[in-house]
Amino acid sequence: MIKFLYKSFSQINLNDSFFDSLRNDYQEFNNWFSKKSLAHENAFVLYNDESKIIAFLYLKSENETIPLTNSNLPIGNRIKIGTFKIDNTIRNLRLGEGMLGIALWKWQKDDSIEIYTTVFEKHNELINLLERFGFLNVGVNSRGERIYLKTKKKIDFSEAYKSFPFIGKSVFQNCRLIPIEQEYHDQLFPYSELANNKYDVESITAGNGITKIYIATPSSTLDFHKGDQAFIYRKSNIPPKKYKSVITSFCTISKIIQIKINWKILKTFKDFLNIVGNKTVYPKEELEEIFKSQKNIILIELIYNGYFGAGNNVNWDTLVTNNLWWEDYPYLFKYDLNQFIEILKLGKVNINQIIYEK
Repeated sequence: MIKFLYKSFSQINLNDSFFDSLRNDYQEFNNWFSKKSLAHENAFVLYNDESKIIAFLYLKSENETIPLTNSNLPIGNRIKIGTFKIDNTIRNLRLGEGMLGIALWKWQKDDSIEIYTTVFEKHNELINLLERFGFLNVGVNSRGERIYLKTKKKIDFSEAYKSFPFIGKSVFQNCRLIPIEQEYHDQLFPYSELANNKYDVESITAGNGITKIYIATPSSTLDFHKGDQAFIYRKSNIPPKKYKSVITSFCTISKIIQIKINWKILKTFKDFLNIVGNKTVYPKEELEEIFKSQKNIILIELIYNGYFGAGNNVNWDTLVTNNLWWEDYPYLFKYDLNQFIEILKLGKVNINQIIYEK
């Protein structure tokens, strides 16, 4: 399990070669770094096995004008992604999306209306990632950097990635329940069972990505659709199960891919492996066994919107008591918006930070 460390600038080696490209782009980088160290500021850092930095994320709060070449962005409360860098030897989309997820979760819980970053045109991969998550290019500064900004005043709900981490009330369809055995759940969603320490949760999330693929093998086809919300239900085999089996997380379904339906192969095993990639917990041998032995295989791609956290997870007994559990198999559950909100409240989630109407 990959985990970022939340460290003071004074604990980070400025001379690490990881920072050379930043020194090349910004002549004042060393002085800037030293000032952050003296101010006891912190950043998220990921090291490899040789204690070399391979990823770095720094966030700050601002309330100032942003000068552009042709105009200015007025004073306002903003989160700035001050430094966002992954080593060139690492080609890991999940790492980038996890790091961006940290920034967007911080923004979600903050009073700031906007979040932004500056990026040179040559950094195509970062620009593509920002645009995928709904950032818009609003201008260029005097350095020639593009300003990419996202605002709570105009969330784009056309795609779940663009609206992340918010859920749009106006586009809400259904909420489904996805039951996962505890051993697989804790590998796929390792942060969901942690105590509510935001730095631990965010640090692990950044290393393991916010896109997950769940491999469903139902007895019949599923009535799940892109854009549906989904609660993740951790099935416990430890008694008393009515207290140990719990809803831990909430996601948005971003893609449904049918691999096999009634033994009919719709995708080859090679296609199956390529689609799953590194977004599941199963080793190749187990994936091969699933492919051979299961009548129905449906891949559910999920965007991880949030978690309840240990102590706030909603157990089976609570769901029954609140008329939120039925005799049907959990795959058949379909919660409406009011029931979805009720379960979020039972998990002590701040609804105003999750459900967005504008």
